[in-house]
Amino acid sequence: MSDSTHGAYTISTDPGRLDLDRIHHWLSTDAYWAIGRSRQAHDRAVAESLNFGAYVTSTGEIAGYARVVTDHAVFAYLCDVYVDRSARGTGLGTALVTAVRDHLTPLGVRRILLTTDDAHGVYEGVGFKAPANPGDWLVLPLQSPPSATP
Repeated sequence: MSDSTHGAYTISTDPGRLDLDRIHHWLSTDAYWAIGRSRQAHDRAVAESLNFGAYVTSTGEIAGYARVVTDHAVFAYLCDVYVDRSARGTGLGTALVTAVRDHLTPLGVRRILLTTDDAHGVYEGVGFKAPANPGDWLVLPLQSPPSATP
C-alpha cells in the first residue's frame, strides 16, 4: 500500500478506502469511455486491478480515482482516471497519474500504456509520449455480450 499527498488530498492504494458506489456512478454516467458500464463489470474490473483513490484529507471523501491493469513487474495499462468535477483544476489528475508512475517505477515496470481522447496535456506533463512507432501497435477489438459490458 502506498500513500502520497497533493494539497488537500491524500492518494492511496488501500482498496478498503474505495467508494465503489461513487466510482461506478462517476464512470458509468460521466466518463465517455465507460458510459453505461454495468456495476457487475465495474466491480470485477476493480477487484482485478491496482486502484488509486484520491481523498479529501480532512473528510476522507473520495475525489478522484485511477485504475491500473498490471502484472506488477514489466507492464501496466492505466485506465479509468477520473476526478470529481468539484476537484478539477486543482492538479489532482496530474497528482493521481504521478502517484501511479511513482508506485510502478520501483517495481521494474518498463511501460505504462493508456488511451485518451481529451487529456493529452495531463499525461504528457507526467512524461507520457505518443508511441515512436505507432504502426507497430495493434488492437484486437472484442464485442462483449450486453450483460458483461466492460
